[in-house]
Amino acid sequence: MFDWIPIQQYTPIYYHTMLVVVVFSLIHSQTIALDSPFNLRYMRNTGVFVLLFVLLYLGLRPISGYYFGDMGTYANIFKSYEEGNPITTTKDPFFHFFVMQCSKIMSVAMFFMVCALLYVVPLYLVCEKWFKQYWFYAFLMLVISFSFWSAGTNGIRNGIAGSLFLLGISRKKRIFQILWLLVAMNFHFSIFLPIVAFITVQFHNKPKSFLIFWLAAIPLSLLLGGFWESLFASLGFEDDRISYLTEGNINDDEFAYTGFRWDFLLYSATGVFAGWYFIFKRKFEDPIYFKLFNIYLFANAFWILVIRANFSNRFAYLSWFILALVICYPLLKKDFLQQQYKKLGFIVLVYFMFTYFMNVLVV
Repeated sequence: MFDWIPIQQYTPIYYHTMLVVVVFSLIHSQTIALDSPFNLRYMRNTGVFVLLFVLLYLGLRPISGYYFGDMGTYANIFKSYEEGNPITTTKDPFFHFFVMQCSKIMSVAMFFMVCALLYVVPLYLVCEKWFKQYWFYAFLMLVISFSFWSAGTNGIRNGIAGSLFLLGISRKKRIFQILWLLVAMNFHFSIFLPIVAFITVQFHNKPKSFLIFWLAAIPLSLLLGGFWESLFASLGFEDDRISYLTEGNINDDEFAYTGFRWDFLLYSATGVFAGWYFIFKRKFEDPIYFKLFNIYLFANAFWILVIRANFSNRFAYLSWFILALVICYPLLKKDFLQQQYKKLGFIVLVYFMFTYFMNVLVV
């Protein structure tokens, strides 16, 4: 469907398209009232367009390990199962079972389309459940997030696991929460960290405690250096992802060992500031938002402790995939500001500018 696009331009075109949507939505937010019938129709129609575009553009991308990172590895795994080879690993068992079953009934291209469905559709379902007719803005912020595209094209298991995690915690019935969280963890074990945070907030859902924990992680990381990487790597997890904490520089990936990343800490701090502002300054009380914010703080604090590790984006993603919701949730639930809808348009633009700058302008 998109074979006519030069593969080297494939990713930039995604960001250029999202830029058009963001700018158009900004202009729209400055001229039309949020609850006007015209605006509700705009959000619905544009939301459907963004959903379909992201799903098809992501799912029908060319198969390339050079331009899409681990996509080549996933294609090789699929080919191995297609040739009748058995599962030889105990890691991420549900994912490998899923790939094996797919290899029996579809092509590798269709497999990546199904992966895109599992990655994108849960995000839509979460936004529609929590925000009803305003789901478009939450969904838009999710798909313009800094790590969204790379998680869908490179860290595919991680991306799917994050989406299934959000789907799980958005369910009201405990049985469905447990089911989706178990599936998510068996797609990618790293999602165990947000799951631990989710379990923790069932018993202690106090933002102040988690905020103190997050703030304490910064000096602890600065003072103790690589101690935390060694500590977590020595806990005995039978998972090759833990090796990222201690191995030397592997390649020129932007997240390879570069020391304490103040730029990404400031990016993470946008969510911390948003939660602090809405909860403590504006007295916003919502149990779901408390849980989102606390899970974000818990997972992001872990990343801060191991911030010097190779490919720390793999750990940062365990909090960053929630960041968009931490920022926009209160704005779509309650009026805090004068002309709040106009400000929301600018917030979406500023949020996307970091993504666009890092993924388009500086690469």
